[in-house]
Amino acid sequence: MYKATIGLEIHVQLSTKTKLFCGCSTEFAREPNTQVCPVCLGLPGVLPVLNEKAIEYGVKLALAMRMEINEFSTFYRKNYFYPDLPKGYQITQYGIPLAKNGSLEINTKEGLKKVRIQKGHLEEDSGKSIHLGDITESEFSFIDFNRSGVPLMEIVTEPDLESGDEVYEFLVLLRSIVRTLGVSSGDMEKGALRCDVNISVSKDKTRGTKVEVKNLNSFRTVKRAIEYEIERQIGLIEKGERIIQETRHFDEKEGTTKPMRVKEELNDYRYFPEPDLPPLILDKNYIEGIKHSLPELPNEKEKRFISQYGMPEDYARSIAYSPKMSEYFENVAKFVNHPREVANFLMVNIAGFLNEKDLEITDIKFGKEHFKELFELIESSKISVNIAKSVIEDCLRENKSPMQVVQEKGITQISDTGSLRKIVSEVLRDNSLQVEQYLNGKEKVFAFLIGQVMKKTQGKANPETANKLLLEEISKLKNERQR
Repeated sequence: MYKATIGLEIHVQLSTKTKLFCGCSTEFAREPNTQVCPVCLGLPGVLPVLNEKAIEYGVKLALAMRMEINEFSTFYRKNYFYPDLPKGYQITQYGIPLAKNGSLEINTKEGLKKVRIQKGHLEEDSGKSIHLGDITESEFSFIDFNRSGVPLMEIVTEPDLESGDEVYEFLVLLRSIVRTLGVSSGDMEKGALRCDVNISVSKDKTRGTKVEVKNLNSFRTVKRAIEYEIERQIGLIEKGERIIQETRHFDEKEGTTKPMRVKEELNDYRYFPEPDLPPLILDKNYIEGIKHSLPELPNEKEKRFISQYGMPEDYARSIAYSPKMSEYFENVAKFVNHPREVANFLMVNIAGFLNEKDLEITDIKFGKEHFKELFELIESSKISVNIAKSVIEDCLRENKSPMQVVQEKGITQISDTGSLRKIVSEVLRDNSLQVEQYLNGKEKVFAFLIGQVMKKTQGKANPETANKLLLEEISKLKNERQR
Protein backbone atom coordinates (compact mmCIF):
# COMPACT_ATOMS: atom_id res chain seq x y z
CA MET A 1 0.00 0.00 0.00
CA TYR A 2 1.49 3.32 -1.08
CA LYS A 3 1.30 6.46 1.04
CA ALA A 4 1.45 10.01 -0.29
CA THR A 5 3.10 12.77 1.71
CA ILE A 6 2.10 16.30 0.74
CA GLY A 7 3.30 19.70 1.89
CA LEU A 8 2.09 23.07 0.63
CA GLU A 9 3.72 26.41 -0.13
CA ILE A 10 0.89 28.92 -0.38
CA HIS A 11 1.21 32.54 -1.44
CA VAL A 12 -1.56 34.80 -0.15
CA GLN A 13 -1.68 38.15 -1.94
CA LEU A 14 -2.41 40.72 0.76
CA SER A 15 -5.08 43.22 -0.24
CA THR A 16 -3.24 46.41 0.68
CA LYS A 17 -3.88 49.45 -1.51
CA THR A 18 -0.19 49.88 -2.28
CA LYS A 19 2.77 47.55 -2.83
CA LEU A 20 5.12 46.15 -0.19
CA PHE A 21 8.00 48.56 -0.70
CA CYS A 22 6.56 51.47 -2.74
CA GLY A 23 3.40 53.54 -3.23
CA CYS A 24 2.25 51.96 -6.51
CA SER A 25 -1.34 50.75 -6.66
CA THR A 26 -2.12 47.03 -6.31
CA GLU A 27 -5.44 47.28 -8.19
CA PHE A 28 -6.12 44.14 -10.22
CA ALA A 29 -6.56 43.92 -14.02
CA ARG A 30 -5.29 47.36 -14.95
CA GLU A 31 -3.54 48.05 -18.26
CA PRO A 32 -0.17 46.20 -18.27
CA ASN A 33 2.87 48.04 -16.93
CA THR A 34 0.94 51.12 -15.77
CA GLN A 35 1.28 50.55 -12.02
CA VAL A 36 5.06 50.60 -11.78
CA CYS A 37 7.83 52.88 -10.51
CA PRO A 38 11.64 52.74 -10.18
CA VAL A 39 11.32 50.80 -6.88
CA CYS A 40 9.15 47.91 -8.10
CA LEU A 41 11.03 47.85 -11.42
CA GLY A 42 14.29 47.44 -9.49
CA LEU A 43 16.10 50.39 -11.07
CA PRO A 44 19.57 51.31 -9.69
CA GLY A 45 19.75 53.57 -6.64
CA VAL A 46 16.20 53.05 -5.31
CA LEU A 47 15.40 52.16 -1.69
CA PRO A 48 12.50 50.01 -0.43
CA VAL A 49 10.18 51.36 2.30
CA LEU A 50 8.16 48.71 4.17
CA ASN A 51 4.34 48.92 3.99
CA GLU A 52 2.94 49.00 7.57
CA LYS A 53 -0.48 47.68 6.50
CA ALA A 54 1.14 44.57 5.00
CA ILE A 55 2.77 43.85 8.38
CA GLU A 56 -0.60 44.20 10.13
CA TYR A 57 -2.28 41.85 7.64
CA GLY A 58 0.56 39.34 7.93
CA VAL A 59 0.37 39.29 11.73
CA LYS A 60 -3.43 39.02 11.62
CA LEU A 61 -3.31 36.01 9.29
CA ALA A 62 -0.56 34.33 11.30
CA LEU A 63 -2.50 34.70 14.56
CA ALA A 64 -5.62 33.25 12.92
CA MET A 65 -3.53 30.16 12.12
CA ARG A 66 -2.36 29.92 15.76
CA MET A 67 1.20 30.87 14.87
CA GLU A 68 3.85 32.33 17.16
CA ILE A 69 4.78 35.86 16.11
CA ASN A 70 8.49 36.67 16.10
CA GLU A 71 8.95 40.10 17.65
CA PHE A 72 12.24 40.31 15.74
CA SER A 73 12.38 39.21 12.08
CA THR A 74 14.63 39.97 9.11
CA PHE A 75 14.54 40.42 5.34
CA TYR A 76 16.84 38.72 2.83
CA ARG A 77 17.57 38.79 -0.87
CA LYS A 78 16.67 35.58 -2.67
CA ASN A 79 18.70 35.58 -5.89
CA TYR A 80 17.50 33.91 -9.07
CA PHE A 81 17.12 34.86 -12.70
CA TYR A 82 13.66 34.89 -14.19
CA PRO A 83 12.28 37.35 -16.74
CA ASP A 84 9.48 38.62 -14.46
CA LEU A 85 11.89 39.38 -11.59
CA PRO A 86 13.34 42.76 -12.63
CA LYS A 87 15.96 43.11 -9.85
CA GLY A 88 17.32 39.60 -10.32
CA TYR A 89 16.41 38.94 -6.69
CA GLN A 90 13.31 38.88 -4.51
CA ILE A 91 13.09 40.59 -1.12
CA THR A 92 11.74 38.00 1.29
CA GLN A 93 12.11 36.77 4.87
CA TYR A 94 14.37 33.80 5.37
CA GLY A 95 16.41 33.28 8.55
CA ILE A 96 13.82 34.63 10.99
CA PRO A 97 10.30 34.76 9.50
CA LEU A 98 7.38 36.85 10.72
CA ALA A 99 5.70 33.80 12.31
CA LYS A 100 6.21 30.09 12.96
CA ASN A 101 4.71 26.92 14.50
CA GLY A 102 1.00 27.17 13.76
CA SER A 103 -1.78 24.76 12.82
CA LEU A 104 -5.23 24.45 11.29
CA GLU A 105 -7.74 21.63 11.70
CA ILE A 106 -9.53 20.32 8.62
CA ASN A 107 -12.52 18.02 8.19
CA THR A 108 -11.69 14.59 6.75
CA LYS A 109 -13.64 11.34 6.39
CA GLU A 110 -11.89 10.09 9.54
CA GLY A 111 -12.75 13.26 11.49
CA LEU A 112 -10.75 16.38 12.34
CA LYS A 113 -7.10 16.40 11.25
CA LYS A 114 -4.45 18.79 12.50
CA VAL A 115 -2.21 20.25 9.79
CA ARG A 116 0.93 21.86 11.18
CA ILE A 117 2.19 25.12 9.70
CA GLN A 118 5.94 25.50 9.70
CA LYS A 119 6.19 29.24 9.07
CA GLY A 120 4.65 32.31 7.53
CA HIS A 121 6.76 35.09 6.05
CA LEU A 122 6.35 38.33 4.10
CA GLU A 123 7.78 38.82 0.64
CA GLU A 124 7.23 40.75 -2.57
CA ASP A 125 5.53 39.26 -5.62
CA SER A 126 7.19 38.98 -9.03
CA GLY A 127 5.76 40.26 -12.28
CA LYS A 128 3.52 38.10 -14.45
CA SER A 129 4.77 36.16 -17.47
CA ILE A 130 2.19 35.76 -20.22
CA HIS A 131 3.06 32.86 -22.52
CA LEU A 132 1.73 32.28 -26.00
CA GLY A 133 0.53 28.69 -25.83
CA ASP A 134 1.89 25.96 -23.57
CA ILE A 135 4.43 27.17 -20.99
CA THR A 136 7.01 24.59 -22.10
CA GLU A 137 6.55 25.28 -25.82
CA SER A 138 5.86 29.03 -25.98
CA GLU A 139 8.09 30.82 -28.50
CA PHE A 140 7.25 34.30 -27.20
CA SER A 141 6.30 35.62 -23.77
CA PHE A 142 5.18 39.02 -22.47
CA ILE A 143 5.87 40.51 -19.04
CA ASP A 144 3.45 42.62 -17.01
CA PHE A 145 5.19 44.24 -14.03
CA ASN A 146 2.01 45.57 -12.40
CA ARG A 147 2.11 42.67 -9.94
CA SER A 148 5.81 43.15 -9.17
CA GLY A 149 6.17 44.22 -5.53
CA VAL A 150 2.62 43.33 -4.42
CA PRO A 151 2.83 42.03 -0.81
CA LEU A 152 2.57 38.30 -0.21
CA MET A 153 2.32 36.18 2.90
CA GLU A 154 3.89 32.81 2.16
CA ILE A 155 2.55 29.97 4.28
CA VAL A 156 4.57 26.75 4.43
CA THR A 157 2.92 23.66 5.90
CA GLU A 158 4.56 20.57 7.29
CA PRO A 159 4.06 17.49 5.06
CA ASP A 160 0.97 16.38 7.01
CA LEU A 161 -1.47 16.05 4.12
CA GLU A 162 -2.04 12.76 2.30
CA SER A 163 -4.53 13.29 -0.53
CA GLY A 164 -6.03 15.74 -2.98
CA ASP A 165 -9.21 15.82 -0.88
CA GLU A 166 -7.30 16.89 2.23
CA VAL A 167 -5.46 19.62 0.35
CA TYR A 168 -8.76 20.82 -1.08
CA GLU A 169 -10.26 21.05 2.43
CA PHE A 170 -7.21 22.94 3.71
CA LEU A 171 -7.34 25.50 0.88
CA VAL A 172 -11.11 26.04 1.25
CA LEU A 173 -10.62 26.75 4.97
CA LEU A 174 -7.65 29.05 4.35
CA ARG A 175 -9.55 31.02 1.69
CA SER A 176 -12.45 31.44 4.08
CA ILE A 177 -10.09 32.67 6.82
CA VAL A 178 -8.39 35.32 4.66
CA ARG A 179 -11.78 36.56 3.46
CA THR A 180 -13.16 36.67 7.00
CA LEU A 181 -10.11 38.63 8.16
CA GLY A 182 -10.31 40.94 5.13
CA VAL A 183 -6.59 40.51 4.40
CA SER A 184 -7.05 39.03 0.89
CA SER A 185 -9.75 38.28 -1.65
CA GLY A 186 -8.51 34.68 -1.77
CA ASP A 187 -9.45 34.44 -5.46
CA MET A 188 -7.25 31.78 -7.06
CA GLU A 189 -8.40 32.70 -10.55
CA LYS A 190 -7.04 36.24 -9.99
CA GLY A 191 -3.78 35.03 -8.48
CA ALA A 192 -4.63 36.25 -4.95
CA LEU A 193 -4.14 32.72 -3.61
CA ARG A 194 -1.51 30.55 -5.28
CA CYS A 195 -0.45 27.10 -4.24
CA ASP A 196 2.66 25.02 -4.98
CA VAL A 197 2.41 21.37 -3.94
CA ASN A 198 5.28 19.13 -2.84
CA ILE A 199 4.40 15.46 -3.28
CA SER A 200 6.27 12.26 -2.51
CA VAL A 201 5.10 8.65 -2.51
CA SER A 202 6.51 5.67 -0.62
CA LYS A 203 5.61 2.20 0.59
CA ASP A 204 6.95 2.62 4.11
CA LYS A 205 7.48 5.36 6.70
CA THR A 206 10.46 6.82 4.86
CA ARG A 207 9.49 9.59 2.46
CA GLY A 208 10.07 9.25 -1.24
CA THR A 209 11.65 11.80 -3.56
CA LYS A 210 9.83 15.14 -3.43
CA VAL A 211 8.37 16.59 -6.63
CA GLU A 212 7.02 20.14 -6.74
CA VAL A 213 3.98 21.00 -8.88
CA LYS A 214 3.48 24.70 -9.69
CA ASN A 215 1.06 26.98 -11.56
CA LEU A 216 -2.14 25.63 -10.04
CA ASN A 217 -4.92 28.19 -10.43
CA SER A 218 -8.05 26.62 -8.91
CA PHE A 219 -8.99 24.25 -6.10
CA ARG A 220 -10.18 21.71 -8.65
CA THR A 221 -6.88 21.97 -10.53
CA VAL A 222 -4.89 21.42 -7.33
CA LYS A 223 -6.86 18.27 -6.56
CA ARG A 224 -6.53 16.92 -10.13
CA ALA A 225 -2.79 17.62 -10.23
CA ILE A 226 -2.18 15.85 -6.92
CA GLU A 227 -4.22 12.80 -7.91
CA TYR A 228 -2.36 12.53 -11.24
CA GLU A 229 1.09 13.05 -9.70
CA ILE A 230 0.50 10.39 -7.03
CA GLU A 231 -0.49 7.87 -9.71
CA ARG A 232 2.50 8.89 -11.87
CA GLN A 233 4.96 8.35 -9.04
CA ILE A 234 3.39 5.01 -8.07
CA GLY A 235 3.68 3.94 -11.72
CA LEU A 236 7.39 4.78 -11.80
CA ILE A 237 8.05 2.90 -8.54
CA GLU A 238 6.17 -0.14 -9.85
CA LYS A 239 8.38 -0.13 -12.95
CA GLY A 240 11.53 0.15 -10.84
CA GLU A 241 12.33 3.60 -12.25
CA ARG A 242 13.81 6.51 -10.27
CA ILE A 243 11.73 9.56 -9.38
CA ILE A 244 13.61 12.77 -10.15
CA GLN A 245 13.45 15.72 -7.75
CA GLU A 246 12.12 18.39 -10.07
CA THR A 247 9.55 21.12 -10.58
CA ARG A 248 6.58 20.25 -12.81
CA HIS A 249 3.52 22.14 -14.04
CA PHE A 250 0.00 20.86 -14.58
CA ASP A 251 -1.43 20.75 -18.11
CA GLU A 252 -5.17 21.53 -17.75
CA LYS A 253 -6.15 20.11 -21.15
CA GLU A 254 -4.31 16.82 -20.82
CA GLY A 255 -4.79 16.49 -17.05
CA THR A 256 -1.08 15.62 -16.63
CA THR A 257 2.00 17.13 -15.00
CA LYS A 258 5.01 18.00 -17.18
CA PRO A 259 8.64 18.79 -16.29
CA MET A 260 9.65 22.45 -16.00
CA ARG A 261 13.10 22.36 -14.42
CA VAL A 262 15.24 20.47 -11.92
CA LYS A 263 14.27 21.53 -8.41
CA GLU A 264 16.53 24.22 -6.93
CA GLU A 265 18.29 23.71 -3.62
CA LEU A 266 18.48 26.45 -0.97
CA ASN A 267 22.11 27.26 -1.79
CA ASP A 268 21.12 27.94 -5.42
CA TYR A 269 19.34 31.09 -4.24
CA ARG A 270 22.45 32.57 -2.52
CA TYR A 271 20.42 34.16 0.29
CA PHE A 272 22.01 37.12 2.06
CA PRO A 273 20.58 39.84 4.36
CA GLU A 274 18.79 42.73 2.64
CA PRO A 275 21.15 45.68 3.26
CA ASP A 276 18.49 48.33 2.57
CA LEU A 277 15.98 47.15 5.20
CA PRO A 278 16.51 47.08 8.98
CA PRO A 279 15.15 44.18 11.05
CA LEU A 280 11.39 44.25 11.65
CA ILE A 281 10.75 44.74 15.38
CA LEU A 282 7.20 44.37 16.70
CA ASP A 283 5.96 45.53 20.07
CA LYS A 284 4.10 43.01 22.28
CA ASN A 285 1.21 45.45 22.74
CA TYR A 286 0.94 45.80 18.94
CA ILE A 287 0.67 42.02 18.55
CA GLU A 288 -1.84 41.71 21.41
CA GLY A 289 -3.94 44.52 19.95
CA ILE A 290 -4.25 42.67 16.63
CA LYS A 291 -4.96 39.41 18.46
CA HIS A 292 -7.90 40.95 20.34
CA SER A 293 -9.29 42.45 17.11
CA LEU A 294 -9.61 39.08 15.34
CA PRO A 295 -13.18 38.23 14.30
CA GLU A 296 -14.84 34.87 14.86
CA LEU A 297 -13.13 32.48 12.46
CA PRO A 298 -15.13 30.31 10.00
CA ASN A 299 -14.42 26.93 11.63
CA GLU A 300 -15.46 28.38 15.02
CA LYS A 301 -18.57 29.90 13.44
CA GLU A 302 -19.48 26.55 11.87
CA LYS A 303 -19.53 24.88 15.30
CA ARG A 304 -21.62 27.72 16.75
CA PHE A 305 -24.17 27.54 13.93
CA ILE A 306 -24.66 23.82 14.59
CA SER A 307 -25.07 24.23 18.37
CA GLN A 308 -26.94 27.56 18.42
CA TYR A 309 -29.26 27.11 15.46
CA GLY A 310 -29.49 23.31 15.19
CA MET A 311 -28.31 23.63 11.61
CA PRO A 312 -27.21 20.59 9.52
CA GLU A 313 -23.42 20.33 9.27
CA ASP A 314 -23.25 20.88 5.50
CA TYR A 315 -25.41 24.02 5.69
CA ALA A 316 -23.46 25.32 8.70
CA ARG A 317 -20.17 24.91 6.90
CA SER A 318 -21.29 26.44 3.60
CA ILE A 319 -22.75 29.50 5.32
CA ALA A 320 -19.99 29.94 7.93
CA TYR A 321 -17.20 29.68 5.34
CA SER A 322 -18.64 32.59 3.36
CA PRO A 323 -18.27 35.89 5.29
CA LYS A 324 -20.96 37.65 3.23
CA MET A 325 -23.35 34.70 3.41
CA SER A 326 -22.93 34.26 7.18
CA GLU A 327 -23.50 37.96 7.82
CA TYR A 328 -26.65 37.87 5.68
CA PHE A 329 -27.90 34.73 7.42
CA GLU A 330 -27.45 36.02 10.96
CA ASN A 331 -29.07 39.38 10.16
CA VAL A 332 -32.16 37.57 8.85
CA ALA A 333 -32.27 34.70 11.38
CA LYS A 334 -32.16 37.03 14.40
CA PHE A 335 -34.83 39.29 12.91
CA VAL A 336 -37.41 36.60 12.04
CA ASN A 337 -36.44 33.95 14.64
CA HIS A 338 -36.65 31.03 12.20
CA PRO A 339 -32.94 30.08 11.77
CA ARG A 340 -33.35 26.53 10.43
CA GLU A 341 -35.97 27.59 7.88
CA VAL A 342 -33.89 30.61 6.83
CA ALA A 343 -30.83 28.36 6.35
CA ASN A 344 -32.87 25.98 4.20
CA PHE A 345 -34.29 28.75 2.00
CA LEU A 346 -30.82 30.32 1.77
CA MET A 347 -28.94 27.17 0.74
CA VAL A 348 -31.58 25.70 -1.58
CA ASN A 349 -33.43 28.58 -3.24
CA ILE A 350 -31.29 31.70 -2.87
CA ALA A 351 -27.91 29.98 -3.39
CA GLY A 352 -29.30 28.25 -6.49
CA PHE A 353 -30.36 31.61 -7.93
CA LEU A 354 -26.97 33.19 -7.12
CA ASN A 355 -25.10 30.34 -8.83
CA GLU A 356 -27.35 30.53 -11.88
CA LYS A 357 -26.85 34.30 -12.26
CA ASP A 358 -23.22 34.35 -11.01
CA LEU A 359 -24.10 36.85 -8.29
CA GLU A 360 -23.02 37.51 -4.70
CA ILE A 361 -25.48 37.52 -1.78
CA THR A 362 -24.86 41.28 -1.52
CA ASP A 363 -26.19 41.74 -5.07
CA ILE A 364 -29.78 40.79 -4.22
CA LYS A 365 -32.43 42.97 -2.55
CA PHE A 366 -34.26 40.16 -0.77
CA GLY A 367 -33.50 41.06 2.86
CA LYS A 368 -34.79 40.50 6.38
CA GLU A 369 -38.01 42.51 5.82
CA HIS A 370 -38.86 40.25 2.86
CA PHE A 371 -38.25 37.18 5.01
CA LYS A 372 -40.49 38.61 7.74
CA GLU A 373 -43.27 39.07 5.19
CA LEU A 374 -42.70 35.56 3.84
CA PHE A 375 -42.98 33.94 7.29
CA GLU A 376 -46.12 35.96 8.06
CA LEU A 377 -47.70 34.51 4.91
CA ILE A 378 -46.70 30.98 5.98
CA GLU A 379 -47.88 31.39 9.58
CA SER A 380 -51.25 32.79 8.48
CA SER A 381 -51.66 29.69 6.24
CA LYS A 382 -51.92 31.88 3.13
CA ILE A 383 -49.01 29.97 1.56
CA SER A 384 -47.30 26.67 2.33
CA VAL A 385 -43.56 26.14 2.73
CA ASN A 386 -43.46 24.63 -0.78
CA ILE A 387 -45.20 27.68 -2.22
CA ALA A 388 -42.79 29.89 -0.24
CA LYS A 389 -39.87 28.37 -2.17
CA SER A 390 -41.32 29.42 -5.52
CA VAL A 391 -42.29 32.81 -4.07
CA ILE A 392 -38.65 33.47 -3.09
CA GLU A 393 -37.46 32.59 -6.59
CA ASP A 394 -40.08 34.87 -8.17
CA CYS A 395 -39.10 37.69 -5.78
CA LEU A 396 -35.44 37.34 -6.78
CA ARG A 397 -36.15 37.23 -10.52
CA GLU A 398 -38.73 40.03 -10.56
CA ASN A 399 -37.39 42.17 -7.69
CA LYS A 400 -40.76 42.10 -5.88
CA SER A 401 -41.91 41.50 -2.31
CA PRO A 402 -43.46 38.15 -1.26
CA MET A 403 -46.89 39.77 -0.84
CA GLN A 404 -46.73 41.27 -4.34
CA VAL A 405 -45.87 37.90 -5.89
CA VAL A 406 -48.61 36.07 -3.98
CA GLN A 407 -51.28 38.63 -4.90
CA GLU A 408 -50.28 39.05 -8.55
CA LYS A 409 -49.99 35.32 -9.25
CA GLY A 410 -52.90 34.21 -7.10
CA ILE A 411 -50.91 31.47 -5.45
CA THR A 412 -52.45 31.58 -1.99
CA GLN A 413 -52.80 28.27 -0.22
CA ILE A 414 -56.11 26.39 -0.41
CA SER A 415 -57.28 25.81 3.16
CA ASP A 416 -61.04 25.75 2.54
CA THR A 417 -62.19 22.29 3.64
CA GLY A 418 -65.15 22.24 1.25
CA SER A 419 -63.00 22.81 -1.83
CA LEU A 420 -60.28 20.46 -0.66
CA ARG A 421 -62.68 17.67 0.27
CA LYS A 422 -64.06 17.75 -3.26
CA ILE A 423 -60.52 17.47 -4.71
CA VAL A 424 -59.67 14.62 -2.31
CA SER A 425 -62.78 12.72 -3.41
CA GLU A 426 -61.75 13.14 -7.06
CA VAL A 427 -58.26 11.82 -6.31
CA LEU A 428 -59.68 8.75 -4.54
CA ARG A 429 -62.05 8.08 -7.44
CA ASP A 430 -59.32 8.47 -10.11
CA ASN A 431 -56.81 6.26 -8.24
CA SER A 432 -58.95 3.30 -7.18
CA LEU A 433 -56.05 0.83 -7.55
CA GLN A 434 -53.88 2.71 -5.05
CA VAL A 435 -56.87 3.17 -2.72
CA GLU A 436 -57.44 -0.59 -2.79
CA GLN A 437 -53.75 -1.18 -2.00
CA TYR A 438 -53.96 1.16 1.00
CA LEU A 439 -57.12 -0.52 2.31
CA ASN A 440 -55.28 -3.85 2.04
CA GLY A 441 -52.54 -2.62 4.38
CA LYS A 442 -50.03 -0.96 2.03
CA GLU A 443 -49.87 2.31 3.96
CA LYS A 444 -46.97 3.77 1.95
CA VAL A 445 -49.46 4.44 -0.85
CA PHE A 446 -50.84 7.29 1.28
CA ALA A 447 -47.86 9.49 0.26
CA PHE A 448 -48.74 8.88 -3.40
CA LEU A 449 -52.36 9.91 -2.84
CA ILE A 450 -51.31 13.11 -1.01
CA GLY A 451 -48.96 13.82 -3.91
CA GLN A 452 -51.89 13.57 -6.30
CA VAL A 453 -53.88 16.06 -4.21
CA MET A 454 -50.94 18.50 -4.27
CA LYS A 455 -50.52 17.96 -8.01
CA LYS A 456 -54.23 18.61 -8.66
CA THR A 457 -54.03 21.86 -6.66
CA GLN A 458 -50.67 22.86 -8.21
CA GLY A 459 -49.07 22.66 -4.77
CA LYS A 460 -51.55 25.12 -3.25
CA ALA A 461 -53.35 22.72 -0.90
CA ASN A 462 -52.70 23.23 2.81
CA PRO A 463 -50.70 20.05 3.59
CA GLU A 464 -52.14 19.58 7.10
CA THR A 465 -55.74 20.05 5.93
CA ALA A 466 -55.17 17.81 2.90
CA ASN A 467 -53.70 15.05 5.11
CA LYS A 468 -56.61 15.29 7.54
CA LEU A 469 -59.29 15.20 4.83
CA LEU A 470 -57.62 12.33 2.95
CA LEU A 471 -57.53 10.25 6.15
CA GLU A 472 -61.17 11.05 6.85
CA GLU A 473 -62.33 10.06 3.35
CA ILE A 474 -60.28 6.85 3.32
CA SER A 475 -61.64 5.97 6.77
CA LYS A 476 -65.15 6.31 5.38
CA LEU A 477 -64.31 3.87 2.59
CA LYS A 478 -62.77 1.48 5.11
CA ASN A 479 -65.87 1.63 7.33
CA GLU A 480 -68.16 1.00 4.36
CA ARG A 481 -66.16 -2.11 3.46
CA GLN A 482 -66.42 -3.49 7.01
CA ARG A 483 -70.24 -3.19 7.17
